[in-house]
Amino acid sequence: MPARSVRAVVDLDVAGPTISKHLYGHFAEHLGRCVYGGFWVGQDSPIPNVDGLRLDVVEALRELDIPNLRWPGGCFADSYHWRDGVGPRAERPAMVNTSWGNVEENNHFGTHEFMALCELLGADAYVNGNVGSGTVREMSEWVEYLTRDGDSPMVRLRKANGRDAPWKVPFWGIGNEAWGCGGNMRPEAYADLATRYATFLHDHDGNTLWRIAAGAADDDLAWTEALMKALSCLGCTREPRRIFQAISFHYYTHSGDGLSKVPATDFDDDQYYGSLVKAVDIDRVIAAHSAVMDAYDPQRQVGLVCDEWGVWWQVEPGTNPAFLYQQNTMRDALVASVHFDIFHKHAARLRMANIAQTVNVLQAMLLTDDTEEARLVRTPTFHVFEMNKGHHDAVSAPVHVVEGPEAVTVGEAQLVPVSISASTKAGRALVSVSNLALDTDLALRLDLRGRAVTAPRARILTADKPQSHNTSTAPDAVAPTRLQVSLEPGTLGSTELAVRLPPHSFATVEVDVA
Repeated sequence: MPARSVRAVVDLDVAGPTISKHLYGHFAEHLGRCVYGGFWVGQDSPIPNVDGLRLDVVEALRELDIPNLRWPGGCFADSYHWRDGVGPRAERPAMVNTSWGNVEENNHFGTHEFMALCELLGADAYVNGNVGSGTVREMSEWVEYLTRDGDSPMVRLRKANGRDAPWKVPFWGIGNEAWGCGGNMRPEAYADLATRYATFLHDHDGNTLWRIAAGAADDDLAWTEALMKALSCLGCTREPRRIFQAISFHYYTHSGDGLSKVPATDFDDDQYYGSLVKAVDIDRVIAAHSAVMDAYDPQRQVGLVCDEWGVWWQVEPGTNPAFLYQQNTMRDALVASVHFDIFHKHAARLRMANIAQTVNVLQAMLLTDDTEEARLVRTPTFHVFEMNKGHHDAVSAPVHVVEGPEAVTVGEAQLVPVSISASTKAGRALVSVSNLALDTDLALRLDLRGRAVTAPRARILTADKPQSHNTSTAPDAVAPTRLQVSLEPGTLGSTELAVRLPPHSFATVEVDVA
């Protein structure tokens, strides 16, 4: 097969921004079978569980070292009233999930169950509060219920519900998508509300909240600017007001046809490349939001958060269209891998990102069923998260592509068919590489400079076609395997690493450094 030759220089002795592990965050909304039927099966289920939490899901997700989990939404967050989800489960009132399918929920999965899940996963909790239909008092009391020690009305309520010690909850979302399902507000109106709510979200007993204001869809910079104006003034040299600590935006990928327009596994070459063009465009979007924030906060004290991202295809035939259950292919794995390269590039401003969603919804890590067999499938996207774990809290290293490749023309856009990022941590360097070409191998030479390099090892994720995906009968159709890699002396004391990637593939190369 023909190959594109590419040469890239990695400066292992140049320290870029630290890649926060929270860029690998997750999202669990009350939507379809993400929570009920995904994470939660109930204590009486024949499916093995820990106090109602599905055991095989927890065990699989532990392989990813999930840094944080966002809950309960999403659009659902702005209709969720937390007090309905605490206390004895048999006494909790049911509710109607008007955001996703108008289905009734029994509220058996609430605050205590979510915090138990986070403890099992070893993940930080990211709780998203209700601005749309809630009150300042309701949200403030939820913070107190979760995080305060000592004696107060909410502490007494928590203890009465079986939890003496407070939890640590570092991340708190102030509503969701206020421009849409969270209230159809103007940016300035929401900025005023976010400031008010944040004022009453208190730090209790050593728990420091990182308050996240709900920002834009895609590149709607008016939201970012309105929220930054609430914290600072244009060109100011003073520090921003510490009312909220971050601003979010959401970004979903499609193939150019719009969200939910194309089947997840039945797509042509143009739609394949269109998906990747859309995915790569998040680089421009992050840069645009960062530029606005830099004008008000040049020291980058306010974080940018992409707390919903991923692909959004048609639901699988025969499933509830409101449940957003879709398959997950090798193409989707590449969408994830290029997102991470871009997230690493912007790590100085981008502090957190959350894939939508963790189980059974959109670009899921896991697909499950509730049959007697209780089958669980790890998706290709799951494997990208697992292969990239070495980037968590690592120091990014600059990568310079110095030779090739030619861009692929996709409609009016140009797609560079190679994506690379690198980092160092604890005596090791990790390089992630994606070959986005449909029909051409990638012959890559990495010039590793600045540090001595030994013990190369590599893994690759690929398949015979980008439509390939995992199922309960073929759970490893797309799974990592070992990849041959070679080292030889380079010029000027560097080390040159050679590796060849087949079409539509993702690889990680790890070396020891001194």
